[in-house]
Amino acid sequence: QVRLVESGGGLVQPGGSLRLSCAASGFTFSAYTMSWYRQAPGKERELVARISTNGVATNYADSVKGRFAISRDNAKNTLYLQMNSLKPDDTDVYYCRAVIPLDYWGQGTQVTVSS
Repeated sequence: QVRLVESGGGLVQPGGSLRLSCAASGFTFSAYTMSWYRQAPGKERELVARISTNGVATNYADSVKGRFAISRDNAKNTLYLQMNSLKPDDTDVYYCRAVIPLDYWGQGTQVTVSS
């Protein structure tokens, strides 16, 4: 069955960095666009970044452009999100998503940016 397992979240000070990972299994990872989303309590889940199958094409939410970088390793079936210059507003639960074509989500990983 399809599984998406996020990891790498935690508590970090403003200006710090984290790298999130999403380990995928149960489908042909290299054949699908992958995305990172985030959600704060009481808010809609929002797109953070998306990456094409071969990693060449990416797009980002305006709020994270220049600070976050999405990447993938198709040999390891893993999606990444490098987050730099973190701000308190980046505090959210981060999810990876695959639409294959049914919609699959991981369980999420908490990122907290606070001094």
